[in-house]
Amino acid sequence: MTETIDNQKNSLTSDPARGIILVVDDNAANLQVLSSFLDQSNFEVWATRSGEKAIKKLDDEHLPDLILLDVMMPGMDGFETCKHLKSDPRIQDIPIIFMTALSDTAHKVKGLQLGAVDYITKPFQYEEVLLRIEHQLKLRNLTKTLIAKNAELQQAQTQLIQAEKVATLGHLTAGIAHEVNNPIGFIAGNLNFVEEYVQEVVNLLKLYQKYLPNPPVEIQNAIKTKDISFILNDLSKIIQSMQVGTDRVREIVSSLNNFSRHREAGKKLANLHEGLESTLLILGHRLKPNARRPTIQLIKEYGELLPIECYPGEINQVFMNLICNALDAIEEIQKNQYFQEISQYTGVIRIQTELIEERVILRIADNGSGISEVERTKIFDAFYTTKSIGKGTGLGLSIAYQIIVNNHHGKLTCHSTQGEGTEFVIELPIR
Repeated sequence: MTETIDNQKNSLTSDPARGIILVVDDNAANLQVLSSFLDQSNFEVWATRSGEKAIKKLDDEHLPDLILLDVMMPGMDGFETCKHLKSDPRIQDIPIIFMTALSDTAHKVKGLQLGAVDYITKPFQYEEVLLRIEHQLKLRNLTKTLIAKNAELQQAQTQLIQAEKVATLGHLTAGIAHEVNNPIGFIAGNLNFVEEYVQEVVNLLKLYQKYLPNPPVEIQNAIKTKDISFILNDLSKIIQSMQVGTDRVREIVSSLNNFSRHREAGKKLANLHEGLESTLLILGHRLKPNARRPTIQLIKEYGELLPIECYPGEINQVFMNLICNALDAIEEIQKNQYFQEISQYTGVIRIQTELIEERVILRIADNGSGISEVERTKIFDAFYTTKSIGKGTGLGLSIAYQIIVNNHHGKLTCHSTQGEGTEFVIELPIR
């Protein structure tokens, strides 16, 4: 049966970009009439006469904004077509309005359960069709706007968290460095006097031995019991090791000060190798062997780099996140293995730097568990993490991406094969 549409005139908008509507109906007359009035209403109209042809039409990258779908069609009916369309993630959010002469509730419920958003009952009424289409298009546009705004809010939230994290980390490490620096300075300064005084005592004992070679029996027995020669020799070694230890603590404090430099003072020229070294010094304990695994091998292949203009504290935070992720990936591949199995596998982290024209390239690679192709498309999204519950917040890589791309106009890319390892590549402009 051929359906008709009122021919009354309506005020049509002059906007030529109202949207694209796909009309699917096996009745040629219906198709022609629908296409005609939608075209007059400034919609772009695509028309097909079967569900199979509609699905084929949607294989193209260019998609409609709304689908008008007839229920009763030979072959693949409207319900089956709708079910197929809603199973495809690429097109499942396109609103579908069923067109039908069936007015019973069961059929309407079935269509809505399959994902349709509305029904248009035959015979068509022009104003009703137009209002229902405009209503659904408006809802879809509002949904798109909400999704975009939500993405903006998430990005803003990530940036706020990143800024707070950098500031907190900077204040924390600066505070620790200050608190440690004072007592260690006192110890280091007094060790020089201790060494000097011990040497004076040793010299005095040698004078006693020289001019009083035969002391009383009690003193001789004490000398034999205490092994004075060993004590004096070992005391010198202990003082030397204490000096090495205090120098090491001072080096760590210096690295903390370097690491905690945040962006409050603005961009400044920085040596990225110093930032890498300070980060590696802080993470040095994680490279050492323990009861569960052998040493993680660190390979550094540094090229000749020029100082770059950047926020040093933020760049150091990126280094910290990427190197920690590399360590986590290596430990992940070892966690369910026995020590004998692990000892046959050497965890390796490789850091490479080079200067190419006006850009610094840094590569941080590991031979850990790797990242799947699906996960790789999401790793820079805020709050997405591949780690188990309690192990990661899903912010590390998102923050790193914000720092490199947004704050420094650089690039951060990831190359990975599951089970073989991961490489992150940082590209930064010199100026």
